[in-house]
Amino acid sequence: MKIFDSDVIKDIDRATCEAQKIDSVELMERAAGAVSCEIISRFLPSQRIVVIAGPGNNGGDALAVARMLIEQGYKRVEVFLFNVHNKLSHDCEEQRNRLIGMDEVDFTEVTRDFTPPYLCEGDVVLDGLFGAGLREPLQGGFMSLVRYINESKAYTISIDIPSGLFGEWNVNTSRRDVIHASLTLAISFPRISFFFEENADVIGEWKLLDIELDQAKIRSTPTSYFVAERKNVSHVLKPRPLFAGKRDFGSCMIMAGSMGMMGAAVMCARAALRTGAGLVTVHSARCGMDIVQQSVCEAMFEPDKNERVITDMRLHHRHKGVAAGPGIGTYDETINALEGLLKNVGEAMVLDADALNCIAKRTSLLTMVPAMSVITPHKGEFDRLFGEHSTDEERLRKAVDMAQYYNIIIVLKGHYTAVVRPDGKVYFNSTGNPGMATAGSGDVLTGVITSLMAQGYKPELAATVGVFIHGLAGDMAAEDLGEYGMTASDIIERIPLAIKEVMK
Repeated sequence: MKIFDSDVIKDIDRATCEAQKIDSVELMERAAGAVSCEIISRFLPSQRIVVIAGPGNNGGDALAVARMLIEQGYKRVEVFLFNVHNKLSHDCEEQRNRLIGMDEVDFTEVTRDFTPPYLCEGDVVLDGLFGAGLREPLQGGFMSLVRYINESKAYTISIDIPSGLFGEWNVNTSRRDVIHASLTLAISFPRISFFFEENADVIGEWKLLDIELDQAKIRSTPTSYFVAERKNVSHVLKPRPLFAGKRDFGSCMIMAGSMGMMGAAVMCARAALRTGAGLVTVHSARCGMDIVQQSVCEAMFEPDKNERVITDMRLHHRHKGVAAGPGIGTYDETINALEGLLKNVGEAMVLDADALNCIAKRTSLLTMVPAMSVITPHKGEFDRLFGEHSTDEERLRKAVDMAQYYNIIIVLKGHYTAVVRPDGKVYFNSTGNPGMATAGSGDVLTGVITSLMAQGYKPELAATVGVFIHGLAGDMAAEDLGEYGMTASDIIERIPLAIKEVMK
């Protein structure tokens, strides 16, 4: 799914009207109909609903929804239209005229000082104050109104986007002055700002509503932002040939583990095998031989000369998938070994966990990372590499710059893991759940991505597909076990099921 800037969505709306020979008011009716159906599915006609409409098209949507709800028998709909500058958009004015033409409508047009209605926790507020066309942060009376609604604890439904929030970047936005929606009903497309943790409290639950925009225009309109969905992944994964042998599915070399952290190596190797790699070898401290051989009997073990840590990462054979990092620690000998690997590996690889921490301790290693390699930092690791950041938005924008500068793929892990490519494209993942915030989950992801690269998938595809499969396996584990008790091993065991589900 593509994610577009707000101005681009307006162009798609116009193209839809031209292609389908409808006017903008009819398109607004579609959006209002979709919002109305969602409200009707959630609330009884006896529910008190207070509609707050602004002077633009977002307000027009809200007025149209109010009319439709009244037509469906909702008797306790109160409408407030804010027209303080005596200037409504054409479509908003049309919707106002349709609404006030009805009998017994509780309608107030606010043109000056305003006494807000009493709101309480049991009420529903429909927020159509300002949509994605907002250009400046809310001020004055509108700011006070938003704070009043938030303080009321009413169940608030925002049309398209919470009023006061910008669709893309919110570096100067005070979340106190944004509607804190319980539910955001986005029209046709999510907005980039939906995918940042700092906006979660203002967006609430969000759901996309389809209003049948012109698909030809959507396909032909470029963007740098996407949501990775099943349909994007299913056509990438290839069925296996009948006469295939294990070497047709690649060889993985996983540099992982140290004294006390061999579980990371075990989980990474198991995940690589479950994802379909033909051969998996673990190089680790000599102390891990029995642990790996007994825990992952399908994998080979290459012992380091050191008993406790990895001190040598030289590759003695060609492996199409190479990973380094899980559980290796940040010992000086290990950093030296990683430097040797980066100088000599020659092809794209996967770097995770302590490999990233090693690089953070010796930042010159960043310039040695092979082109199109995949790094998979969580927030802390990302900040150690690229400097402190206070928001997800800041991290994403920095990741875009760093991916281009170093010609690498950055998998910025989080609830909506973002796969950032050096060409500037960003893919937000649509699978996964909070139960995956557990020790070893990142090691599993490293194994999945490395396995896909070993099988011949390009690094950018391996990263995007791997993140999706990893999240889907986590969703399957949560469905079976619940989110509280999930472990990384539970995710591993469901990787084959996730792949099977995607390839149906």
